[in-house]
Amino acid sequence: MLSTAPMADPKKPKSGGGCLGKLAILFLLAIGGGFGLALFQVARPQDLSDIGGTGPAAPGTSSRDITVVLQNAVKRRIPVTLTESELNRWLATHVQAKQAGALASNVALEGVRVRLEDGRAEWILERSVMGRPFTVSMYLQVRQSEGLHGVRTEILRHGGPYHEALPHPNVGGRFGRLPVPQGFLLLVMPSFGKLAAVLAPEGDLVQEMARIRIEDGRLILDPRDPAESSMGLPQSF
Repeated sequence: MLSTAPMADPKKPKSGGGCLGKLAILFLLAIGGGFGLALFQVARPQDLSDIGGTGPAAPGTSSRDITVVLQNAVKRRIPVTLTESELNRWLATHVQAKQAGALASNVALEGVRVRLEDGRAEWILERSVMGRPFTVSMYLQVRQSEGLHGVRTEILRHGGPYHEALPHPNVGGRFGRLPVPQGFLLLVMPSFGKLAAVLAPEGDLVQEMARIRIEDGRLILDPRDPAESSMGLPQSF
C-alpha cells in the first residue's frame, strides 16, 4: 500500500525572523532617529541673546582696551575684573572675522563671542553657511597649581564631564545646540587655533596672572602671589 507525505500548504505564511528580527529593526530605527535628531540640533544655531555685549552698545558707553588693561595689571601688580560685556565689545572691534580656505565663497565668519559661566568660558564662532546661521563653540576651563617654581596655569579645552555619572568623556563644546564630547573638537581645532594666534599677546598676559577665576558674567585676574594679596593692597579695578 502506497502512502504519501503531506505536502506543505503553499498558503501558510513564512516566518519573518521572529522577535530577534523585530528587535534589530527597532534598534536600527532608534539609531536613525537619534542621528536625525542630532543633525537637527547641529543645524540650529545657539541663542546668543543672553551674551553680554553682543547687541548695540548703549549711547555714550565705550569698552576699555583689554590689552592695555592687562598690561597695566601685570606691570602695577593690580587685580582686574573684566565683564562679559566689555570682552565681547572689545572682540567685536579688535578681532577681524574672516573665513578663509576652499569654503570661503559659501561660508562667512560673522563674529567671535565669549560666554562666561561659573567655572568655565565658552568661545563661540558665529558663521553663516550659504546664508543660514551656524555656530560652533569650545569650552575652556582654567586649572592652576602652586609649586616650587610658582603658579602653573593650564587651559583645559573642555567644560567638565559630559554627564554627572560619567567622569569621562568631557564635553568639549557645542555644534549648533548639540553638546559634543571633547574628542570632536579635532574637527574645529584649526579654526580655534587661528583665533588663539590672533589673541596670543593677550593670552600671554593672562598666563602671567597668579590667579584666574571665571564667574558668571565676569573674569577675575590677579597677578599677585598669595603673599602680596594678603596685604590687601591694591584693590581690583
